[in-house]
Amino acid sequence: MTHQNSFRNLFKAIAVGVFLVGICSPAWADGDTESKPLALQQIMQELGKNMQAITDAISREDWALVAKIAPQVAEHPEPPVIEKMRILSFIGTDMDTFESHDEITHQAARALEQVAARNDGQGVIAAFATLQSGCLACHQSFRKLFVEHFYGQR
Repeated sequence: MTHQNSFRNLFKAIAVGVFLVGICSPAWADGDTESKPLALQQIMQELGKNMQAITDAISREDWALVAKIAPQVAEHPEPPVIEKMRILSFIGTDMDTFESHDEITHQAARALEQVAARNDGQGVIAAFATLQSGCLACHQSFRKLFVEHFYGQR
């Protein structure tokens, strides 16, 4: 693997890290953490707002708004490099699973954008379900361990 591919995979893997902590972590919602919050917390909160806005737009059949917001989910900001390294060192041997969840989520958000741009309501529903399933799979694989490790919460 080339250095460029390793670097690319590092950033790709981190992108899904935003899904690790969950969109609505109770500790974060209450601001009740003893540990200093990771930048990832703000990213997750923004993703939560985007997912809620997509849900609202779908309910109103506002496909243009869905198409506008979906890329914000697919290409969300990343945590700073130091934070990425902490996350990667924690994930360790589960990197392949982590990257798989990341890729599924990003592909689903891009597909959501495309079907929404075509005013395909059924396609939007299917793509959004795939997106939500990708988020859930990552949360179920990593969220609890992540929160325990970085925030000492069980």
